[in-house]
Amino acid sequence: MDKADRAGFAAFFVACLFLAFLGGTLVVLTKVFPYEWLNDAYKAGHALIVQDSIDDPYTQTDQWREARSDKRGVTINDSDRAYNGYTLYTSGGAPYASLVDMDGNEVHRWQLEYSKLWDTAPDGRSARKDALMYWRKAIMYPNGDLLAIYITAGDTPWGYGLVKLDADSNVLWKYHGATHHDIDVTPDGRVVALTHGFSDKRFENFPALAKPFLDDYVVVLNGDTGEEQAKIPLFEAFYESRYQPLLTNIAHFALEDPLHTNSVQFIDNDLAQNFAPANGRGNQVLVSFRHPGTPALIDLNTGQMTWAMAGSWLGQHFARALPNGHFTLFDNYGHFQADNMTRALEVDPESEEIVWRYEGTAEHPFASRLRGAMTTLPNGNRLITESDGGRLFEVAPSGDIVWEFFNPVRGGDKDQYIPVVSSGQRLRAEDLEPAFLESIQTP
Repeated sequence: MDKADRAGFAAFFVACLFLAFLGGTLVVLTKVFPYEWLNDAYKAGHALIVQDSIDDPYTQTDQWREARSDKRGVTINDSDRAYNGYTLYTSGGAPYASLVDMDGNEVHRWQLEYSKLWDTAPDGRSARKDALMYWRKAIMYPNGDLLAIYITAGDTPWGYGLVKLDADSNVLWKYHGATHHDIDVTPDGRVVALTHGFSDKRFENFPALAKPFLDDYVVVLNGDTGEEQAKIPLFEAFYESRYQPLLTNIAHFALEDPLHTNSVQFIDNDLAQNFAPANGRGNQVLVSFRHPGTPALIDLNTGQMTWAMAGSWLGQHFARALPNGHFTLFDNYGHFQADNMTRALEVDPESEEIVWRYEGTAEHPFASRLRGAMTTLPNGNRLITESDGGRLFEVAPSGDIVWEFFNPVRGGDKDQYIPVVSSGQRLRAEDLEPAFLESIQTP
């Protein structure tokens, strides 16, 4: 091949590359065939790179945060005003739940690695390693049995399963669905959970939705066996409801995970009589849709969304209806202060007024970008889980902190990182069965 031929071949090769570039650009801009195949391949490749690049859980996962102080364990305990009992919480970095007394002493622990239950993720892919797993939420029964949700870092879907253990961490049953965020137990013992998975379904009035997108589901499980009894797709329920216009609140960055449902509460017949949005109908669930900024009701009988509401909160978690007809929210971003971006709210759904709020102070900053929860205790106090702070604290109606607990675990070469806490449950000693109570009594 002479110089002219080589030059011609080089020019031809460059021209082919240029045409391929133009063709690729046209495919991406117009999203015509084979855009979806190329896009899916790119997403899959990027996900694998992200998964393989996690070698420091303290800085590359959302299960640890920089500790704000050296405080560990109980730092405030106003025994006259705090609701006396035992507190259950889960901790980032490992699949376990701790039960502590009012002084912060651990009196019981449940723990079980994911690999002892399953070899794969719920959809059959290779599972993440145990070091990247933790229990996102746990619920303790009076006899010491425990429900716990596995989630992982560096994977989507990140929901990995639900297990029920006895007090000695022996498996009673397991459910290999992509459970995430929250669970609740009905008065008759059923378990209500959230799962998610990819969907290719199209919705005419929402063409911007990613394909595939991560859809959320409410599932109902038999509390004795873990067998799935019902499964409701939540995006479809939202889309088919009269509240469909609220989907326009979803930001562009959330089109792959449009709802990000992050809490579920069962509404029984008694609560439905007082919580006006339920219209007296039980067997519904109150859920929190983070990206549309919407608490909503889903009827488990029909699968329909029966009520929804938007407000001044932003990135909220953990909607809970109250017997007084109001509901509470953990408002992650709604305070708009540098060190106190988070609020805890009680809202009247009929007047749409915020009737109570807790906001942090300079002495006790309150900020959690991800996660967070608040439960109302029988004495009217609120047990708040500030996940990013690795902190649980109890607030009186006046706003005074009457109990405070910091996760005592630390990580990093200088103990500079604290695991997030993601759920809190307070139970009185008299609510526990005698055999379990006797086993956890501390000297």
